[in-house]
Amino acid sequence: MKMKFVGLGVVALSALFLASGAEAQCRDGKNRRIKIINDTTFSMRELYGSNVGADSWQEDVLGRKVLGPGQTVTVNFDDGTCYCSFDLKAVFSDDTSTIRRSFNVCSETAWRIHE
Repeated sequence: MKMKFVGLGVVALSALFLASGAEAQCRDGKNRRIKIINDTTFSMRELYGSNVGADSWQEDVLGRKVLGPGQTVTVNFDDGTCYCSFDLKAVFSDDTSTIRRSFNVCSETAWRIHE
């Protein structure tokens, strides 16, 4: 399986929808919402975010939705554990995936994925 290059940045919105994680919330006042930017030529069909203390990937936060090329989604990674460091994984329609380890969802605002 080939990996895609991962970078950070912010681009104009071409599509926006809100995906939220677990019902529990951390009460430390930190914003854990991250804009996911699909700057590839393939649709993103799965998106996972697990705090670094988890042993496995949590549920696919996109669910049945697909994030097309050039589209964005804002995801709230507040899982109630108060972790700021998350491992992120995106799976694309061409069966490739990319993983970003120890992404700080409390200090970063976007994860831009490009080829």
